[in-house]
Amino acid sequence: MEQYVELLRNNTTLRRLSIIQLISYFGAWFSHMGIYTLLIQLDAPVWALSAAAGLTFLPSMLLAPFSGAIIDKIDTKKFMLFLTAIEIITVFWLMFITSLDALWILLGLIFIRMGTGSIYFQTEMSLLPKLLNNDELKLANEIHSMIWSISYAFGMAVAGFYIHYFGTTSAFVADMVLYSISFYLLLGLDIPSIASQHALHVKAMIWSGFVYIKENPKIMHLIFLHASVGLTAYDALIALLADHQYKQFLSIALVMGFINASRAISQVLGQFLLSRYITKETLFYIFIIQGIGIILWGVLQYDFYLSFIGIFVCGLFTTSLWSYTYTLLQYETDEAFYGRVIAYNDMVFMGMCTLTSFAIGILFEWGLSLSLITGGLGLFFIVFGFYWKWVQKVIK
Repeated sequence: MEQYVELLRNNTTLRRLSIIQLISYFGAWFSHMGIYTLLIQLDAPVWALSAAAGLTFLPSMLLAPFSGAIIDKIDTKKFMLFLTAIEIITVFWLMFITSLDALWILLGLIFIRMGTGSIYFQTEMSLLPKLLNNDELKLANEIHSMIWSISYAFGMAVAGFYIHYFGTTSAFVADMVLYSISFYLLLGLDIPSIASQHALHVKAMIWSGFVYIKENPKIMHLIFLHASVGLTAYDALIALLADHQYKQFLSIALVMGFINASRAISQVLGQFLLSRYITKETLFYIFIIQGIGIILWGVLQYDFYLSFIGIFVCGLFTTSLWSYTYTLLQYETDEAFYGRVIAYNDMVFMGMCTLTSFAIGILFEWGLSLSLITGGLGLFFIVFGFYWKWVQKVIK
């Protein structure tokens, strides 16, 4: 814990960026919960829930080739301010969605909001290697994952209660206010630009990024490995559990809030407990235990209260997998290609999230039980564990 505090104390830019992250992520969960609650209240079909979950991730996958080149080309701070402003505007328009007649507008707003959010994230993660050395970079990634989990835990829990008592429109207003605070904090921050002074044309930069990854196969495999964490895109699964399996216990908003908050608390604890132990050698076992934890959650889903044991176990290892595989990728990437590699990595990661979200909805409509679908996700993590073993053995 002391090493995280020391890094934040000594690096003003990282400290301010971390505060902005915490506020923004916390606010984002209000809209996130609000959208799913609104869709369920409007009696939206299963495909709409899956589409909303999929569109949370799809924009990053589609925009990554262009965003990576743009990140490496234009002024960093101005770009981050522009992206934050777009997010505020899209949340404002969410307040006017009141019926399924506007479903396609809602999905469009989700696409724009998440697209700008993912590009902001790529920009920030490309900036960190310029601010920090390798040891500090690992700590910064862990701080980021803990901030995400903390904001996820409290954001989901608070948003669940907030929406239950004040409604979805009020949740969108709260998100917009919090993002406005983030915009103000970002406005006063001195950020070095990562734009190359001798940048090529965007098309040439996109192509050179793909060539760079092709010529460095280890980077390509690390991108695939990091994408495995996208299998934890449970949003559609949790919404379906709340709507079809647990709605007799609590309101849908509260069920989703408690499940997501429990999962996020375990993610924060996992990062603290596992940070000192996760290495290239132990990563295999982390993948295996993560898979077993998800399978356990699937087995215990028949009981609302017992299922929290499985949720807690499978959450313990998620942030460690995310932060460590991300750090490995950053270590292997040349500075001139940070923006593009991070963007392409995000493209594959979000592609996995999108595939997972749509697959959950499709498999459920085909008649598979939610517990069986959950168990299948766990098996994939075990497969990725052996994939990492192969990468260590074959790729140098």
